[in-house]
Amino acid sequence: MNNRPMSPKDWGIDVALAVAALLFGCVQLMVTSSSLVVHDLALRQYLGTVNVVPDASVFVALALTTLPLVARRRFPWPVFLFVMVVFLGLQSSFRGLSLTMIGPAVALYTIASERGRVEALVAAVLAVGGLLFVDMSARTASLIFFTRFQNIAFAAAAALAGYAYRTHRAYVVETEQRALEAERACGEEAARRVEEARVRIAREVHDITAHSLSAVSIQAAAAERLIDRDPEAAKQAIATARTTAKDALEEIRSMIGVLRCDDVAETEPTAGTERMEDLAVYLRNAGVETILDRGGYDRSRVPAYVDVALYGIAREAATNIVRHADARTAVMRLTLDGSTARLDIEDDGRGRGDAVTPGGHGIAGMAERVGLLDGTFWAGNRAQGGFAVRVGLPLGGTGASHV
Repeated sequence: MNNRPMSPKDWGIDVALAVAALLFGCVQLMVTSSSLVVHDLALRQYLGTVNVVPDASVFVALALTTLPLVARRRFPWPVFLFVMVVFLGLQSSFRGLSLTMIGPAVALYTIASERGRVEALVAAVLAVGGLLFVDMSARTASLIFFTRFQNIAFAAAAALAGYAYRTHRAYVVETEQRALEAERACGEEAARRVEEARVRIAREVHDITAHSLSAVSIQAAAAERLIDRDPEAAKQAIATARTTAKDALEEIRSMIGVLRCDDVAETEPTAGTERMEDLAVYLRNAGVETILDRGGYDRSRVPAYVDVALYGIAREAATNIVRHADARTAVMRLTLDGSTARLDIEDDGRGRGDAVTPGGHGIAGMAERVGLLDGTFWAGNRAQGGFAVRVGLPLGGTGASHV
């Protein structure tokens, strides 16, 4: 018994199939018992089909081999065994007539399509074995051989067709599952990319806000100290803080603009090493004597994504110097070493110690950017005191695919 669910539509299809099989058998019986197939009277006499008229018992036997097909998908084995035994048992009961193979063939097809290869093979062997040894109602050896060969061919074709349909159905199901898995993988990949974009945007916002707010805080503190002694210098510090805050707001607005779906995003180029002088000014305004060396750097030879990454790392390092290092001097150096762009930033501050704010993401963010571009990164305390960051980024290669 199959535990598969059967809808009213499935039952309707099986009822229609059983009725169609019965009608087909009736038509075949009437045609083969008449002169429509064999016109020659002598040949019909030789075959024993002259004056053969099917009676009601023949149609009852035919119904017994076809109507049970209504339950073929719910009870495939009982239906097959019943119609096969009836077909074989009544095959020789009607002289000059041969029952149609349509009922057993459909039952065998159902086992092959519903129950799998092993059971289909067993059913086919049972059917062929029965057909080989059952007595036939034909009067001549040639007609017996032809009828037996025909029925065996029908049984083999039904088993192969059922197994082919089962294989095709399994292939369709597997294809649908692969499509669903591919769709799910695409969804996971999209979610991963969204997460990477979120982390990248968070890092950029962190860099902008940390850099700018540190500068605003320093200028505000300077203005507070100078407002009574030197009003002009205090006004200059406030103007610098206002300019820095405005620039930061513009950068954040430009970044958020890319996320809007209904507005046209701003398309200004991302800042690169051409703004390194701004970082030097930022450090000098914070009281750090800064040396900027770009003599060994040719920006025209450096890919844009490398140049932008170098500037982002330099900006984060400058922010860390102002916020954590308590340094008096700093050196920023850009050079080209063959096929590698190098950035070295050093200061004479207190280095990386307990005073560094815990949970910061500056160094980790730098290392992440360098790792995406297949570069080299080192950050640590110098032997002579202070802190240093050294970065090497290849001018081409697999890292470009991460941008």
